[in-house]
Amino acid sequence: MTGIHPAVVDVSGGNLVLVLVVGLIALGALGMAAMFRNEVMAAGEGTDNMKRIAQAVQEGANAYLTRQFRTLAIFAVVAFFLLLALPADDAATRIGRSVFFLVGAAFSAAIGYLGMSLAVRANLRVAAAANDTGRDPAMKVGFRTGAFVGMATVGLGLLGASVVVLLFKDEAPHVLEGFGFGAALLAMFMRVGGGIFTKAADVGADLVGKVEQNIPEDDPRNAATIADNVGDNVGDCAGMAADLFESYAVTLVAALILGAAAFGDKGLVFPLLVPAIGALTAVAGVYLCKPRAGENGLTTINRAFYLSAAIAAVGCTILSFAYLPGSFSDLEGRDVVNQLDTTFGFDPASGSPALIAAAAVIIGIVLAAVILALTGYFTGTEHRPVKDVGRTSLTGPATVILSGLAVGLESAVYTTIVIGAAVFGAFALGTGSLSVALFAVALTGCGLLTTVGVIVAMDTFGPVSDNAQGIAEMSGDVSEEGAQILTELDAVGNTTKAITKGIAIATAVLAASALFGSYIGSAIVAVADADLNDNDAVDVFGSFFVFSPSVMVGLLLGVSVVFLFSGLAINAVGRAAGAVVMEVRRQFRDIPGIMEGTGRPEYGRVVDIVTRDSLRELATPGILAIMAPIAVGFGLGVGPLAGFLAGAIGAGTLMAVFLANAGGAWDNAKKLVEDGHHGGKGSEAHAATVIGDTVGDPFKDTAGPAINPLIKVMNLVSLLIVGAVISMTVGDDANRTLSIVIAVVAAAIIVVAVWNSKRRSAVIGDDEPAQVEAAA
Repeated sequence: MTGIHPAVVDVSGGNLVLVLVVGLIALGALGMAAMFRNEVMAAGEGTDNMKRIAQAVQEGANAYLTRQFRTLAIFAVVAFFLLLALPADDAATRIGRSVFFLVGAAFSAAIGYLGMSLAVRANLRVAAAANDTGRDPAMKVGFRTGAFVGMATVGLGLLGASVVVLLFKDEAPHVLEGFGFGAALLAMFMRVGGGIFTKAADVGADLVGKVEQNIPEDDPRNAATIADNVGDNVGDCAGMAADLFESYAVTLVAALILGAAAFGDKGLVFPLLVPAIGALTAVAGVYLCKPRAGENGLTTINRAFYLSAAIAAVGCTILSFAYLPGSFSDLEGRDVVNQLDTTFGFDPASGSPALIAAAAVIIGIVLAAVILALTGYFTGTEHRPVKDVGRTSLTGPATVILSGLAVGLESAVYTTIVIGAAVFGAFALGTGSLSVALFAVALTGCGLLTTVGVIVAMDTFGPVSDNAQGIAEMSGDVSEEGAQILTELDAVGNTTKAITKGIAIATAVLAASALFGSYIGSAIVAVADADLNDNDAVDVFGSFFVFSPSVMVGLLLGVSVVFLFSGLAINAVGRAAGAVVMEVRRQFRDIPGIMEGTGRPEYGRVVDIVTRDSLRELATPGILAIMAPIAVGFGLGVGPLAGFLAGAIGAGTLMAVFLANAGGAWDNAKKLVEDGHHGGKGSEAHAATVIGDTVGDPFKDTAGPAINPLIKVMNLVSLLIVGAVISMTVGDDANRTLSIVIAVVAAAIIVVAVWNSKRRSAVIGDDEPAQVEAAA
């Protein structure tokens, strides 16, 4: 087992020039983002009353994110020093990994903040455009807002990765582990915190306003309306943008780690070139999003997506054959990989690197298109699943809940099969070589990343159009024709949000699968570096066998973490929403003239409540994600930790799709009834779908999306600790006492965090309003 070391790749000459070009493309993407932002800010702002309402939303969103970032800074500092303590090849790599952890976290936070800050200004401008100039200008403002976030995501992701490669050359993959971990950790916290905020306000506003008081969704008499609109931005804009950014960063991390092993020198550069082409095609997608006369807005947006994806497929195919050779013998820096494949019983690489890379990237692009269509079918108002859910509203809320659960469960199977087929197809491209097969899976993720710019634009369009309709309704300054335009755009945005959640899940699974491959590869190298005797080496790799009881235990623990994480997130929304319900009821009861329009609700109190509760609740899921792999790895070993990751990826895929699509079906079934079907607004059927929608809110906007960064954080933590796990648990120099102590401490931290979370009751009693008031 001696003599095997990681490959040393050379980033110089033409490769160095290409990395510099990628960096310039990244800067160009950021320049395009700035241009799109200026276009949005140049649009009209509407009436003074509309400005006043928008200002309240802006202040609430800024206050929440400021307090959240102060909280998350503590986690970032602790993680920075923990990373410094982990082993690395040299001091420069260890320091670089920790520094770029902070860079990744800062970029993730910046994407979330920048997306939110423009969205809370664009919502006003979309409402004004719909009222003053018509649908097409309003749609353009909304989509340009999303384009700004999309190009900023692409630009910062490429910039961070290219700078690391330029500075650290062959050590770049190890430094990028820190960059990806920082991005994923911040994104998970922003996803969980923002999701709790937005859905607590939304559920509380719907239950008291729509169901109890029978007033419209964004009626200014409802004290939770401002908090609801703030939540759309901190959850769907800031949270989703950070989520997709970290998917972008993490996929690049995995691709660069695996690429350097599989394709040598060119493998460290090619994964940067693919998303660089995606940055260029994203710009094309934005400009192709032009409505035709009488065309539905969703058709326009989908066409822009498909056209940009097709352009990316062609561009990446040309790139593959122009940059990569037709034979593995022509690749430099692969000697170590061939030795690894041979040593552990895998076939040597064969076939054409150019063809393998092109096919893998195209699989990822096709996967994005298929997921878009599949998710649209299960959550769109024009298709049978949502129509069936809407029809069950005639028999009450129980049947609405049952039908929505059925849609979510069924759709999860089909979506998982599609994602699994993509992963299997990419792996098969390796023709028996483990290193090439894993790299092909990572390249499939890179192919999916070529669509990220347009995906983020589609997603951000949703909350912006939703907020625009809310501002119009609260202000009462928009004409009937303008209100109808905003209703149409809101419906389009609702579907694009559901669709992009499906694609975000696919990116998460591909990134996690690639990271899982990186984990296996790192385990192989760590075993080699540990200079184990043959018996110990056999024991390590024997522990990966699926029929090993310890691996099965690890797999079950991985599945359990996904369920526990989902339950904690949903329960957190329930608790916070209960506090909102009681506060809004109190205001209706105690403030004279609210229903008559002569009394003004205390909007700020509800914003304070959901801010406090969301920040208090986000710590426990975060601790679970970080500590669970540490407990399993140091307690059970490297093989069971692989089983843990496999269980988390499998269960996470099914759970995330189930939660997202069930929630999306309930949401659009409600909109179907509100459009006049089955009795329309105010009917019993409408009340039934509102209840379904409130159940689905934490499904689709809190727990479901938060699973995406969860599985990537756990994979990254495992990747970072795999060397330490092997050195402490295997061989003559093993220190099982210390490893068990670490595992017990990690498990104890999880138990204390969960116990502390469970102490906060989900049941709100009659005395709760006074407690809430005192705490606020």
